[in-house]
Order: sequence, then C-alpha cells, then structure tokens
Amino acid sequence: MYIPQANEEKRIPVLHQLIQDEPLAALVTLGASGLFATHLPMVLESAAGPLGTLRGHVSRANPQWRELNPSVEALAIFSGPQHYITPAWYPGKQEHGKEVPTWNYVVVHAYGPLQVIADKSWLLTHLEQLTAQSEADAATPWRLSDAPTEFIDTLLNGIIGFELPIRRLEGKWKVSQNRTARDKQGVIDGLTALDTPASLRMKDLVEERS
Repeated sequence: MYIPQANEEKRIPVLHQLIQDEPLAALVTLGASGLFATHLPMVLESAAGPLGTLRGHVSRANPQWRELNPSVEALAIFSGPQHYITPAWYPGKQEHGKEVPTWNYVVVHAYGPLQVIADKSWLLTHLEQLTAQSEADAATPWRLSDAPTEFIDTLLNGIIGFELPIRRLEGKWKVSQNRTARDKQGVIDGLTALDTPASLRMKDLVEERS
C-alpha cells in the first residue's frame, strides 16, 4: 500500500484497535484462478505473535481455501471511517478555485501466511470467540450454546477455519494531515454541518490528527 509519511500509522495498539472496532475484513489470496477475495469477520489475538494473529472461517463451498497458494502471503484489509471531502470546504475554492475533491479514510492491511484448519474443536472455540466479540454490545448476548448441539455440529461440518499470523502490519490514516490549518478547519466545519454519524466520525479523526 502506498502511504505518504504524513498518513502513516505505525503504533501497533492503534492498528489493533481499528481491527477490533471494524472486524469485517476483505481477505485476499492468490490461487489457481488468480486473485480471490472474501469478506468476513475476523478475530484478532493481539498477544499471539509479535504483531498478533487473525482467525476466521469460510464455507467449505468457498474455493478460496482449496485454491490458495501457501507460498504467497495473504492480505486482510480492514476499513475504518471514510468520507468524501468537497473542495467547497476549502477557503481557496472562493479565493482562486485551485482545489479538487478528495476522500478521507482509515485502513489497516495485515499480511501473513494463511494456514487452513479443519479441526472441529478449534472451529468451535473460534465460533465462541467470534460470537462473543459480535454480541458484546447486546443486552442479552446470544451464545453458541443457545442453539441445539446437533445443529451446531452439522454447521461445523460446513466450514473451514484459518489462522493468519501477521508478519507485516500497515496503517493509513488519510484525514487531511497534508492541508493547512485553515483548510482543516474548513473540513471540520463542513463535516460538522453535515451532522451524520459518518461525517462526525471523520470530523473527530481530522481534529485528532490536526
């Protein structure tokens, strides 16, 4: 990923937090038919290895796990807040017109070897962890044990697990760091005026990195 110095985020806790806040990843691998991507939630074990380990699962019917080339690293992409930035928010738009649109966004790329796992015990533990992560904000969290054991056992036969020990971790926070103070303020004011959940999240990031 191309990362200008102003946009680079290297702090591991910050990168891990983004993964935990936005666990739906695009998992990209190279296989016999070329590049293949699957969108799926992942669990980060931050203490497993120097940069952490990602765990997930896919359907057995998904050809990605059968066709992947184990000699080529997989890539998991986690996308955070993002928002369109109109040139109308820059003072220069009125002064000289030499402004163009852009897009602010936050993203983390995790690279590593993908290891396929078919062990039912591992899969059951993984599903329990994934469910606990996903149900954390529920008033009455659903648990795997809420479903009949034989039903869960049947479902386990239809999935394949994987681990991705992270060997390289990249973060890009493109949140107007390259703009002047008054341009940043224009972006902050514009995002605030929109008053949507997405605009206010980006507004907070622009303020944080100003």
